[in-house]
Amino acid sequence: MLSNNKRIAYARISSKDILYSIVDEETGKDCGKVKCVFLKLPGKRGFGPAGWTVQAKMEVYMWLGLNKQRKDFLCGLPCGFEEIKAVKGHGLQCFPPISLSYTKKQVFQLRAHMYQARSLFAADSSGLSDPFARVFFNTQSQCTEVLNETLCPTWDQLLVFDNVELYGEANEMRDDPPIIVIEIYDQDTVGKADFMGRTFAKPIVKMADERYSPPRFPPQLEYYQIYRGNSTAGDLLAAFELLQIGPAGKSDLPAIDGPTDMERGPILPVPMGIRPVLSKYRVEILFWGLRDLKRVNLAQVDRPRVDIECAGKGVQSALIQNYKKNPNFSTLVKWFEVDLPENELLHPPLNVRVVDCRAFGRYTLVGSHAVSSLRKFIYRPPDKKSQQWNTTGEIVVNMEPEVPIKKMETMVKLEANSDAVVKVDVNEDEKEKKKKKKKGEEIEEEEPDESMLDWWSKYFASIETLKEQLRQQEAAAAEAEEKEELEIAEEIKIDESSMKGSKGSAKNKEKVKVTKEDKKKKLQAEQTEKKNKQKIDELKVFNKELEIEFENFEDWLHTFNLLRGKIGDDDDTVSEEERIVGRFKGSMCVYKVPLSDDITKEAGYDPNYGMFQGIPNNDPINVLVRVYVVRATDLHPADINGKADPYVVIKLGKTEIKDKENYISKQLNPVFGKSFDIEATFPMESMLTVAIYDWDLVGTDDLIGETKIDLENRYYSKHRATCGISQTYAIHGYNMWRDPMKPTQILSKLCKEGKIDGPHFGPGGRVKVLNRVFTGPTEIEDENGQKKQTDEHLALSVLHHWEEIPRVGCRLIPEHVETRPLLNPDKPGIEQGRLEMWVDMFPMDMPAPGPAIDISPRKPKRYELRVIIWNTDEVILEDDDYFTGEKSSDIFVRGWLKGQQEDKQDTDVHYHSLTGEGNFNWRFIFPFDYLVAEEKIVISKKESMFSWDETEYKIPARLTLQVWDADHFSADDFLGAIELDLNRFPRGAKTAKQCSIDMVAPEVDLPMVSIFKQKRVKGWWPFVARNENDEMELTGKVEAELHLLTAEEAEKSPAGLGRNEPDPLEKPKRPDTSLMWLLRPLRIVGLLLWRHYKWHLFALLLVAVVLVFVALSLYTMPGVLNQRFLNPGR
Repeated sequence: MLSNNKRIAYARISSKDILYSIVDEETGKDCGKVKCVFLKLPGKRGFGPAGWTVQAKMEVYMWLGLNKQRKDFLCGLPCGFEEIKAVKGHGLQCFPPISLSYTKKQVFQLRAHMYQARSLFAADSSGLSDPFARVFFNTQSQCTEVLNETLCPTWDQLLVFDNVELYGEANEMRDDPPIIVIEIYDQDTVGKADFMGRTFAKPIVKMADERYSPPRFPPQLEYYQIYRGNSTAGDLLAAFELLQIGPAGKSDLPAIDGPTDMERGPILPVPMGIRPVLSKYRVEILFWGLRDLKRVNLAQVDRPRVDIECAGKGVQSALIQNYKKNPNFSTLVKWFEVDLPENELLHPPLNVRVVDCRAFGRYTLVGSHAVSSLRKFIYRPPDKKSQQWNTTGEIVVNMEPEVPIKKMETMVKLEANSDAVVKVDVNEDEKEKKKKKKKGEEIEEEEPDESMLDWWSKYFASIETLKEQLRQQEAAAAEAEEKEELEIAEEIKIDESSMKGSKGSAKNKEKVKVTKEDKKKKLQAEQTEKKNKQKIDELKVFNKELEIEFENFEDWLHTFNLLRGKIGDDDDTVSEEERIVGRFKGSMCVYKVPLSDDITKEAGYDPNYGMFQGIPNNDPINVLVRVYVVRATDLHPADINGKADPYVVIKLGKTEIKDKENYISKQLNPVFGKSFDIEATFPMESMLTVAIYDWDLVGTDDLIGETKIDLENRYYSKHRATCGISQTYAIHGYNMWRDPMKPTQILSKLCKEGKIDGPHFGPGGRVKVLNRVFTGPTEIEDENGQKKQTDEHLALSVLHHWEEIPRVGCRLIPEHVETRPLLNPDKPGIEQGRLEMWVDMFPMDMPAPGPAIDISPRKPKRYELRVIIWNTDEVILEDDDYFTGEKSSDIFVRGWLKGQQEDKQDTDVHYHSLTGEGNFNWRFIFPFDYLVAEEKIVISKKESMFSWDETEYKIPARLTLQVWDADHFSADDFLGAIELDLNRFPRGAKTAKQCSIDMVAPEVDLPMVSIFKQKRVKGWWPFVARNENDEMELTGKVEAELHLLTAEEAEKSPAGLGRNEPDPLEKPKRPDTSLMWLLRPLRIVGLLLWRHYKWHLFALLLVAVVLVFVALSLYTMPGVLNQRFLNPGR
């Protein structure tokens, strides 16, 4: 588009989109069609927000093809036109027509029913907009009225476009009407309007011969997505109808119901058939308080007020006289009545605006929030016929005879209309134990010694349970996949003979049987492992935030973020978090009026509070906040060496606690084990920040990440997030009850607040709440082991099943550890690690709680492992004898604990072993620090000579033994090795013959032992190594003895390295062949010759004797013959 020879707008159209082809599939998508083209600004002005506005709209018909195909170029135009061609000159080709004259045209009236929009773009610095809509259709455009300072305008306006001329056949108009363009603008007092978004719509067409009747007419309101550039910018609720004007004129058109709205000027409202059916609703607003309000125009907010508006009606909160002293409202509940659509999907948004009342009657907007959907705030009367509300009859729940320990899965949820008694059978494991006790057999399971148990015992047991649950879920998913695969395999029909098919199915069944047998074996192995585990009370470990698990604790108190400022475009970096200027805490309830008499006539109903009955007082309250920080995992490295030196910082209000002195050096998975006590006043100090900083020797410390917790919502939640309810009740030991209120007191308080009957404790261990009857133990042991009568176990059982109580039941928070992500404001959206922690809160006007639980990290215990290498056997022979070619090896054994390779120890050398046998009687001694609960060795050492302090490593407890061939003039040759996990390794064979490579095969199920339980183990173990085919092969056997002692035991009974004092070992009796060549070379030669050539020597000796005999015979023969023949008489 040009103006004064200057390009002011343009549009690019790809040639492939308008290319013509005889084959329909090869034709461009826009070839031979009337398309709507939007022109935009040329050059750099066409990019970004400035280029999103449309400079012009054109309807263009384009066709690109070969010259020989030009006869088809008009075939896509709407019918009913005449061609006006140029005058044909002599010898000239016939050109396309210079213009078209339509003889058939249709006259329509467009009615645009603009009802409302929601969640629009914030175009003003106040965070609001002054929106109006501009509707384009054909060559006409109209605008709605401007509504000031809102993001959810309700125009309720009908725009009528008269005498709209459209060309083409009537059926074409009906099937494919032109597009309507709707653009939303923000009206500014100075300058032109700002573009906010655009959407497109197609009208519903009514021809003159059609009746204006259901189901097509009148049209229904629909939501249209508004786009601003590539991002969404709200929704438009509107309806569009295109009505053909027949020969009789506009008299045939349906009448526009209702007069013009004289209050707003000559504006037509949306007709009654299209606008929603309205009903009288009451909107009750709970004004609780305002939090974290930022400055406005450099001035602090001092006297804020909240204005609520919905569908033109609204209410104002009470004025907060001094925001610093008390940010809560004095009047909690207010209400207003408004006409709302009966269809909940068409409910208008509710606008929350916070203003600051300043001097001289000035009001300054602080921030606003639009509640786009009221559905979750609509009150629905409960169905009292449902099972949850059924309180007739008694439902008896029989609890376990013992305090439930690690048997939460056996709990059975009962329906309200059932009166069954749940009985929990004794486990098969317990039956087996009883049988073994009767037979006098020993049971490997150890009873837990409570003096050795602590909080970490509970924690690690809970972690194991969490892992076990994940394994079961994976196994269940794998089993479901196998079932699906089997079903698919059975459904497949094989074209071959039925015999082959039956064979294949039989094979599949055999495979299934094998997999099932393997699963059974695995389950049996897991059950045996469970038997060996100690019975320990557990807590709940959440692998996510507690707010996610309990819906942000918004059971009755909600938090609304207040926004101010313009929304950033695609090129801007303004995020929603940067626009947050504060938070409004409150709630709302929407319901039809009048209410039923059942609600208003309930006992204790206060009309001043409406539907917010029983909410607590919002006066300031002093609270003791106890923060437990367990550990952090996967922290983002903060130092050049890829590690961090983390420490904890707690912030609550004006209180800040820095645990800088106790930083943990060079750790990305630090265990803090810290608790912090802070006294706070709600609501002024309610946002808790737990941050992890990186300690630096020089310069300021760097923030790794932080997490923020709204303590106020937790404190007032019905889920009772102040102090988690433990699994059992105990008055001493590692699982001592830490809440200042006992279970019976908590239960009584919940029943009183919920206005329900109970609790009633009866004889025989029974307690009744409403129609639920719980049974259970009534005895408890004190520190001296004496049993006392108590109702605390019964009350705790009810609290564990509180969600099953009708009407008021909800899930109470158990004793737990939550996992929270750590975030850094400088790196938004990127998790910097995870923090495991929990928070307890105790009101100061209640009895003081006991001391904090000691969760300090366990200190490793000092042990000494003594390994005696007695003998080796069948060690492969690597060396060849120079003279005889005999195979031999100079054997020695090397050993170390994992992580202590620099402290490896070697035996002496057994020289010239001809059979692979070696005799040593050599002792290794490995001192180490060990964490029993984590089953890890703790090593503290400096990474380099430049390190400031030592770094702590936790490594699995594994002993490595290797067998080597010693060489004098070259590197020693590695022959084989074995690595023993000291917590779980195969029991040694009694003899060398019984020792095989199967002892280290992972698929073989062998009896396992732990050196920390067995203390002393002796036996034969195989040495293995990988061959050229990367397969494991046996390279030798070693007889060793492992003896574990504590540091105290080792000090009492010392032993020397090797064969040294004290407690020396005897020297081994090695064969003579093991001596060096230089000591007895002749004897060595003799032994070697006798060993390999003794039969040859025997033969040689025999031959020598025969030769001597023959020689002597030949030597004496002449004398004998002479004597015999010459002197016969002698």
